Amino acid sequence: MENTPNSLIEDRFLTEADMRDLSEVDELTVLRNCDLHGLNLSQLEMPNWRFEKCNLAGTSFNGAMLEGAVFEGCRAAGASFVSAVLTEAEIASGDFSNTSFRGATLAAMKIAHCKMTGADFSEARASGMELEDILFVFALLPKMSFHKMTLKQIDFTEADLRSCDFRDVVFEDCLLRDANLSDCRFEHADLRGADLGGVTLTDAKRFKGAVISKHQAGDLLGQLGLLVR
Repeated sequence: MENTPNSLIEDRFLTEADMRDLSEVDELTVLRNCDLHGLNLSQLEMPNWRFEKCNLAGTSFNGAMLEGAVFEGCRAAGASFVSAVLTEAEIASGDFSNTSFRGATLAAMKIAHCKMTGADFSEARASGMELEDILFVFALLPKMSFHKMTLKQIDFTEADLRSCDFRDVVFEDCLLRDANLSDCRFEHADLRGADLGGVTLTDAKRFKGAVISKHQAGDLLGQLGLLVR
């Protein structure tokens, strides 16, 4: 296929051969409103690429090199980023429901205004991430470290958060309703901005060392028939 001087590709149905050819060109590549659904792009090198409003549903990026890549407004339900390198990458808006990031490298990655219902982050290597306004409902996030992060508008409803590190985390307008919080650490976390619905007094020991509001304390003690004045 012919390549534009700045590698800007718009409104195209692309094939795996097209993508391999583009990945071999040492230029910044921008794909805008392109259809890549179902393609196997495993192991390709696509650092600093931009995917804008692309159809990536069911696309495989397994083992791909995507450092600094930007995914803006993409439809990527069921895509796979297993073992991909996404250091300093960014996902801005879009639908990444049921997408797998198993074993991916996510250091310093930014995710905002995104739907990630049922996404799988098991064994992902994440540090220094920035997260805001994300639906992680039913997502798999075991053993993830959120240490010292500020989490804004994150919905963890019924997410698998086993053994996650929430030490020194500030929760702002977040939901932890019915999430699996087994073996999590919350020392010095500020939970006053989190909805803890579904948490029983028996479960409260999991929040040892965290700060909660009087209202939250009242809800827990209310289970014993006690009133907080």
